[in-house]
Amino acid sequence: MIKLPLTLIFLSFLFAPIQSNAQENYLNYHSRVIECEELIADGKYTSAIAQFESLFNQFDFSFLRDIKVATVLSVYQGNYESGFKFLKLGIKAGWTLKRIKKNDHLRPLRKQPEWEEIIMKYDSLHKMYLSGLDFQLKKQIHEMFKKDQKKAFGAFIRIGQKSKRRYAEREFAPHSEQQLENLEQILNQYGYPGERLIGNNLWGSVILSHHNSISVNYNSKDTLYTHMRRKLFEALKQGEISPYELAQIEDWRIAALNNHESTAYGFIGKIPNPAELLKVNENRSVIGLRSVELRNNLIDIEKSTGMDLYLPKGWQNGCIRVGHK
Repeated sequence: MIKLPLTLIFLSFLFAPIQSNAQENYLNYHSRVIECEELIADGKYTSAIAQFESLFNQFDFSFLRDIKVATVLSVYQGNYESGFKFLKLGIKAGWTLKRIKKNDHLRPLRKQPEWEEIIMKYDSLHKMYLSGLDFQLKKQIHEMFKKDQKKAFGAFIRIGQKSKRRYAEREFAPHSEQQLENLEQILNQYGYPGERLIGNNLWGSVILSHHNSISVNYNSKDTLYTHMRRKLFEALKQGEISPYELAQIEDWRIAALNNHESTAYGFIGKIPNPAELLKVNENRSVIGLRSVELRNNLIDIEKSTGMDLYLPKGWQNGCIRVGHK
């Protein structure tokens, strides 16, 4: 049986925009992040902190997820000087004071005298974040997202797989085709509307993931996403889309075409054997995503230290096992 083709996707990614620099190749950025994570997995926390600082100094834009990891790691090490440095950078990348205050991992920083400086400078730092956003485009993408969710809900309420598939192909597919045409125009004019451009890394990836999971019949013939795919990989190099988003978008298509029995990146679907694990790791390496083994090691670090390393959750809970979904 085909699984639900239009799953309502709720992911929890985070924000951070800044102007693009075409000279920077973000495959190099993500490769450096993996080096930091390897140091963390080896327990070399001080070296990882230094590596993060070097990385953030090298690139104009840094993903908020990576800044959060560096901040939490610094606090865990008792390196509050680096912790505050990363925290300020995080605020300029969209980390809100409300979320910072709710983060128990950062609680030790609130006991330090430098905390008052964070409170005093927060508004000015946050304005720097807001100044990098394209709010008109953000509003447009948000409206597209809400429209997509509403249309996808029509499949959710259908009873039976045949009814869901019929709705997906007859009702949702024409809507989705228009959505992708609009997205391609945006890609051509502005770039990928994600964390860097509009401060949101959910809406665009949901629209594309919905399109990629319509049905086996539809997606096996679809050319719209295939045409756009090259531009998404280019957006990855520009730092406009993260490896996490791209992997999920791609894996929804693979899963839909193979009844969730196959995967390209290990996000959705399952890895049936060691040979497929090798292919998955190769695919992950190409887009700057850590290996499955490194992810599993970092999960173990989270469990043993209590740190939050902001690994993708939801579709991937805990370690990724060969032979398991």
